[in-house]
Parts: sequence; structure tokens; C-alpha cells
Amino acid sequence: MSAPRIGYVGLGVMGGALARRLLREHKLTVFDLSPERCAEFAKLGATVVGSPAEVGAASDIVLTCLPTSAQVKDVIFGDNHGLIRGMQPGGLIVDQTSGATAATREMAAELAPTGVNLIDAPVSGGPQGADAGTIAIMVGSSDEQYARVVPILNMISLNVVHVGPLGAGHTLKAVNNMMSAGNRLLAFEAVSLAASQGLDPKIVVDVINKSSGRNNCTQNVFPINIFTDNFEARFTLALMEKDVALANELATGDFAALSLAPAILRNYRMAIERFGGRGDLHQMLRLYEEAAGTQIAKKPA
Repeated sequence: MSAPRIGYVGLGVMGGALARRLLREHKLTVFDLSPERCAEFAKLGATVVGSPAEVGAASDIVLTCLPTSAQVKDVIFGDNHGLIRGMQPGGLIVDQTSGATAATREMAAELAPTGVNLIDAPVSGGPQGADAGTIAIMVGSSDEQYARVVPILNMISLNVVHVGPLGAGHTLKAVNNMMSAGNRLLAFEAVSLAASQGLDPKIVVDVINKSSGRNNCTQNVFPINIFTDNFEARFTLALMEKDVALANELATGDFAALSLAPAILRNYRMAIERFGGRGDLHQMLRLYEEAAGTQIAKKPA
């Protein structure tokens, strides 16, 4: 059996990192709205085309990584340029976007009459994890679809897990990012509060990391980013707000009264009002510093 033809749509910070991993082992047909990104991938050996429809025509399996499910829908169904204008029955779309569970299921149902299938395979671990080949990939699909796609996803990372049926990957990604977002806020709050009482932030983080309050933010973000000149997270406030909002939508009924997601969402929206949606995720710390009347991270020159 010949190897499947693979396409990729969405070559931003995350999608670009994932697609580069694929290019190490497989030919790739790609599309992105950015001419600069397309030029970069052409230099790497990818075949760059002018629309998602052309990617679909050249591919058996197409992976997508875009900011929102709404953009995924446009890439799939868009008039004259959508993937379905080129893909043949039996084709498979693998959405690596941090997308909405309900929207993904609706798109899959709309695709069904065409013979093209859609599954979700969002990722967690950041561009650094994608570059290193260690990123976690959460697949929502049937067993047969998973068996078909796992050899391709293993080109990106060996940390691929079949987490359930269609939509399960997006659900797990949403709740994971809600935890990540909340843990980050708790860490920023705790360290700022301690610093406002005269404690050295580095000592605070060191002790927390030896105690029960440790989390990814105290173990990695503070030592790698906050306490160094490498402040940027390479992830925007708007993207984190979107992910928390997706998790918040899942909490209904009595569970909604227990959920912490609304408070997490409120704080990220406060940061967006201050720094804009394209503001860097770590700028959230500035709100806590100002509220506590302290300074933890070096101010930019």
C-alpha cells in the first residue's frame, strides 16, 4: 500500500511547529494565509499551494491548526476554496486546533454525506514541545480512524493517545488548558502576595516547588521565563481566554455553580482589556504585581 498523501493548513506558531515535524519524515502540501510562512515552508521542501481546496486535491489526509473552530469551518467548507472542493471520498481531516467540541461534531455530521471524515487531535506542550517531538496529542475518533492516523501523528510525537470518540480530544484539551490557566493565575497570585509581604520571590518559588503548591508555572514558567530575560510565552492572552471559555461552556446545571472557570475567565479578560488580545500570556503577571504593589519580573527596557 502506498503512503498517504499529507497536507497541512495553518502554519502559525503551533501549526508551523507541528508541520515542520511532519516534514522531517514525509512530503507535505501546505497552505497558509501568510506569504512569509508559505515561503519558509517552500524553503524547507514543502509544496505550497494557493488554497485549502488545492491542499485537499493533493492529499488523502489533511491536518489543520487554526485559532478557532470558526476558521476551521471556513477552511473546510468555504465557497470555492474549502477543503471539500478538492478532497475525495475517503479523505480524512485531522483538526489540531484547540477547538469547540460541539462545533467539531457538527462539522463532522455536515461532512458525512461527502464521504470525507473529520477527527480531532489537539495538542498540549507548546511550540517547544512540538519542536522537540514531545508534545501530547489527544485524539478523538473511532478505533479505525485512530489506527489510520496514528502513524502520521507519531511523526510529530510519540505521545499520542486515543482519548475517546469524536470531540473527546477537544474536550480534554479544553479542561487541560483551563487547569493550566488557573494554575498560572494561582502561582502569580501567591508569589505576588508573598512578595508584597517582603518575601524574596525566588525563595518563595523554590520553597513552593518543594511543597504541595507546586505546579507547571512554579516549576517552569517562573525559573525559565519570569526570573530571566526570556519573558515571552509565545502564546497570546486571547488564545488562553478562548480555551478557558471553551471549558466554561462545558459546565452546565449544578456543575456550573461549582466551576472556577468564570473567575479564571474574568481575570484573563481583565488582562485583555489592559494589554489587548495579542498581549503575551505572561503579561498577566503585571496585573498581580500592580495590585500587590510589588515587582517580580524585570520591566522591559
